Amino acid sequence: MTAAGAPRAVLWDVGNVIVRWDPRALYAKIFKEPADIDRFLSHVCTLDWHVEHDKGVGFAENAAPLIARFPDHADQIRAWDERFDEMLSGPIPETVAVIDALAARDTPQFALTNMPQSKWPAVQAISPAHFGLFRDAIVSGDEKVIKPGRRIYEIVLERTGLQASDLLFIDDSAANIQAAMDIGFHTHHFTDPAHLRAAVERHGLL
Repeated sequence: MTAAGAPRAVLWDVGNVIVRWDPRALYAKIFKEPADIDRFLSHVCTLDWHVEHDKGVGFAENAAPLIARFPDHADQIRAWDERFDEMLSGPIPETVAVIDALAARDTPQFALTNMPQSKWPAVQAISPAHFGLFRDAIVSGDEKVIKPGRRIYEIVLERTGLQASDLLFIDDSAANIQAAMDIGFHTHHFTDPAHLRAAVERHGLL
């Protein structure tokens, strides 16, 4: 579906769009060899395993069967929860500059993130001034549904009171972008921070 008209608000993804998130930033401190990091993240604490946290499953509940399978990695598995903030490495300058510019024009801004509810405060603490500019944030861990499922986009529309065509959705996942396009959102696939401002300008928001 092609979005009609011009957007009048922006819906932001968070991880690796506003704030950098990379499990390797943590596990590079735990494992000495890059190959050991690769093995752990591809066979033990995988992103498929982590997505259950985004759906609202608790860390202890999700870790228990994994620790049973990999008892020698129990401490490293628990570190995903206990040291989650070490996966975060600051805001992306080009993004926060655009957030500021939009705020200066009083453009409504919202967030839509796949994230465990318990970690949302730590993420906000990375750049509280910028997250404070958002009128609302839809966090998958609260809603128990995740992108790219249609339901979480419907929740966005319910919470914002806007139509899909009113919103420019910015996300680094092609699957999430396609799902939003199918519903009628304007979209920008975030692949390079240097291209962000021009994309927002093309939509007439700056």
